[in-house]
Amino acid sequence: MGKIFCLMGKSACGKDTIYKQILSAQNLPLKTLIPYTTRPIRDGERNGVEYYFLTDEEQQVLERQGKIIELRAYHTVHGLWKYFTVNDHQLDLANHDYLIIGTLESYARLQEYFGIDRLVPLYIDLEPGERLQRALDRERIQTEPKYAELCRRFLADEEDFSSEKLAQAKISDIFINNDSVKCAKRIISFFSRSTRNLFYKGTYINNVKYWIPQSISCNQ
Repeated sequence: MGKIFCLMGKSACGKDTIYKQILSAQNLPLKTLIPYTTRPIRDGERNGVEYYFLTDEEQQVLERQGKIIELRAYHTVHGLWKYFTVNDHQLDLANHDYLIIGTLESYARLQEYFGIDRLVPLYIDLEPGERLQRALDRERIQTEPKYAELCRRFLADEEDFSSEKLAQAKISDIFINNDSVKCAKRIISFFSRSTRNLFYKGTYINNVKYWIPQSISCNQ
């Protein structure tokens, strides 16, 4: 049976870049599970790549159809933005394994929906000062920079990904993203080693630490 690898981390920690680098690797038996959102599309994003961008009305139709697996709503300075996972044409856990970008909240809800043994957490972290600088650099190149929302998200992430909440979610292994290319390679190396047990022997790595030291610096 398939697994869902959930790539998580605070805003501007490099998740999207690492996600794309992982998917560009050859011979990884992973399919994408693209989440949905009602937030405005950013410059450089493409519909159906990072997210499926829907209107509130389209989201409500999916909700009435009972297709939404989990949903998170955030009151931003620009209004209510929703992020959600849909049980749609993408999912076939009987035959495939998936990579998704998520949050601790979505990770927990996906566990509830599919079962704990179906989810594998991959937590990305970065020094706060560097993360803030990356966020500012990214926002400056937007057609309409949203600095107030950037600040709100930065502070909210410190709470949403606190050490207490990571411990509650039983996530202790961390990929430190000082270099996205090296970080992606370390994760790909993890996949390459673990798939021998995970995909072909049919047994999940109950102890992820067998493959990953407690704190992994992707500088190495």
